[in-house]
Formats: sequence, C-alpha cells, structure tokens
Amino acid sequence: MRDFIVKFAQIIGQILTSPMLILFLLSKNKEVIILDVNQWLKRLDNKKESSHDWVNLLYLLSINQEFKNLYYHRVKQGDTIGFVLTQAFKIVYKQCPSLFIYSTNIGSGLFIQHGFSTVISAESIGENCSVSQQVTIGYNTKGSPIIGNNVSIGAGAKVIGKITIDDNVKVGANAVVVKDVPKNCVVVGVPAYIVKRDGVKVKEQLI
Repeated sequence: MRDFIVKFAQIIGQILTSPMLILFLLSKNKEVIILDVNQWLKRLDNKKESSHDWVNLLYLLSINQEFKNLYYHRVKQGDTIGFVLTQAFKIVYKQCPSLFIYSTNIGSGLFIQHGFSTVISAESIGENCSVSQQVTIGYNTKGSPIIGNNVSIGAGAKVIGKITIDDNVKVGANAVVVKDVPKNCVVVGVPAYIVKRDGVKVKEQLI
C-alpha cells in the first residue's frame, strides 16, 4: 500500500510539473539537459530510470529544487525567449533560493548534491563535475577559476581566483583553494595542499 501511495504521489508530481517541458522543447540545449538528467540519475543511484528521457526529466524536476536551478540555467543560456520564460516559470515552480549559478560555460552532467548557500561563478566548468553545499567558486581581482572534467568539490570548500583545477580532482570539505591544482589529485586544508596524487598518498604544497 505504501509503495502504491508513493508511486501515485510521484505520478501526480510529474503531471503538475509537466508544463516545464515547454522550456525543454524551446531550449537550444536539449542534448546537454538530457546528459544532465542521466548524470543526476546515476549520482542519485535511482532505480526508477525510464526509457523515456522526458519522463526522467519530469521526475527530477518534480523532486529536486537544485536540478531546477540547473535546468533554468541551461534553458536561458544565450536565449532571450528562454530567459523571459524561465523568469515566469520560477514564480510557480520554485528553485533552490540559496543556490546561485553564474557561470556561462558549464559542461554536461554538473551535479549539485545540496544547493544550500552555494555560489558557482567559474570561468568554465568541465563535464561530470559535482558540487556540495556551502561551496563558493568565485572570482577575485585577477579572475575566476577554470574547473576541469570530473572534479568534485566538497561541502564548505572555497575555490577562488584565476586558477585551474585540472581533471579528476577532489577538493575536500572546507578546503580553501587559491592556487592551481594538477590533475588526479585530492586536496584538503586551509590553504589547500595535496594529500593524494595519482592514487598515491603524499603531502605536497600547491605551487
């Protein structure tokens, strides 16, 4: 009985969210949005994945405010009509109010686990990256960070300035990164330093 009620509630939620498909149909970023959907379902370890992309999209839109933020960002990117429509849809379909996405160049598959008090303002972000809550990716007088592919940024971390976080980097919770990080590294601490490089434990300062 409980499973039936949960399933019924999910179906109702998707029906109520279905007008948001208008944005998808008008978007120039359909392929990227679908790649986002696939990555989110994978990250959430979701067992309810449908063979229909639009069903998966509606499922995420109906249960996850953070995904709505990313969805709106994709739809309005470089599209005046999309920008206007998203402002109207936000009135009814609320996004996460403390998640701010300012980056204009974001690769597919960005996953935002919790959007509480999070600012994403990188020069660019690669594919299949993940960001947790209370993260700040921001600029200083020299510029904004460049984030590579498959980068994960832990809760409370700060990545600031014109630096490069290369591919396959993990930034630990509450780390403060103000210098370049080479690929395949794990960094922690304030200021951040390398504790693992290419799978080998080390202790190296960032240069």
